[in-house]
Amino acid sequence: MRARVFPDYEAISTAAAYVVAGRLEEEPSSVLMLPTGITPLGMYRRLVEMHRSEGLSFANATFFNLDEYLGLAPDHRASYHVYMKEHFYGLIDADPARVFVPDGAAPDPEAECERYEAAIREAGGIDVCVLGIGRNGHIGFNEPGAPFDSRTRVVALSESTRKVNAADFEADRAPERAITAGMATIFDSKSVLLLASGTNKAGAVAAAVEDEVSESMPASMLRNHQSAVLFLDEAAASDLGHGVAG
Repeated sequence: MRARVFPDYEAISTAAAYVVAGRLEEEPSSVLMLPTGITPLGMYRRLVEMHRSEGLSFANATFFNLDEYLGLAPDHRASYHVYMKEHFYGLIDADPARVFVPDGAAPDPEAECERYEAAIREAGGIDVCVLGIGRNGHIGFNEPGAPFDSRTRVVALSESTRKVNAADFEADRAPERAITAGMATIFDSKSVLLLASGTNKAGAVAAAVEDEVSESMPASMLRNHQSAVLFLDEAAASDLGHGVAG
């Protein structure tokens, strides 16, 4: 797993956008798996700019979201359906029929997970998976202890993750469970791009890169991936040993 260090957040965002844009220019029908949260917002802004000013098209691409809160209707203001529509899908020429987000309000969540995993297979698998990393090393909503062979499933969210996300919800109470693409689902992606910014992510980045590969540090699994790259700003890379990042 290579680590590339950039001066700041905007540099990471621009570099990540160029990776996605390059893939789409090479293969317009690419299948992308995309994250939510604060970290990818800069990448989305840059991709929207490229769509508007440079003619970058997303019309033939297929999109899968990494996760969604369980129990939230797609139109809930804190749902990832709404997040992605407001920050990305609604601002580009994405084909709604090619946009997939787990249904957090599905009456049978287990069946929804199976449906989602089947849709990924039917699309031919993920070409590029973009990830953030949680302060405890989670990717998607795969918290520490997530089995490396897991597929899309319902998961319980850690208290630390819920605390970070609490501000999006009334009374600061984030949902306790979510649907997430599994570790093996992510690992099967042809290429993986993990973005991290800020000193609050430095410890998780260092543990994922330098400590042993372990289910207790989900992001460490990417060290065994044939094409995984970390895009870090200097703050997120600040705990790495010399010579690890370049």
